[in-house]
Amino acid sequence: MTVDEYLNNFDGEARIRLDTMRSIVKELAPQAEESFSYGLVGYKLNKKPLVYFGGFAHHTGFYATPNGHEAFKEEFSKYKQGKGSVQFPLDQAFPVELVRKVVHFRVEQLSK
Repeated sequence: MTVDEYLNNFDGEARIRLDTMRSIVKELAPQAEESFSYGLVGYKLNKKPLVYFGGFAHHTGFYATPNGHEAFKEEFSKYKQGKGSVQFPLDQAFPVELVRKVVHFRVEQLSK
């Protein structure tokens, strides 16, 4: 499956959020390689994982491993989290600026 095929499975708020995250990554890391893997949209920068994201029934999942979640622990604390993941509920405002900050942080980490 391609990223576009995956994204075409979504509409409404979920699709808007997925497209927004894709745009943020493309803006802040234009050289990142986009792929569909592990059931998620993923990006690699310098052959290392940058971020992953995906759509779910009630939330958008965002994965900024290995160090993105630790660095933004306080900002992520208001959201449900798993090991290396954070869930942004579809019925709450989408934290666009937080996603931008995390992607920027990860780009800096992988560009050293």
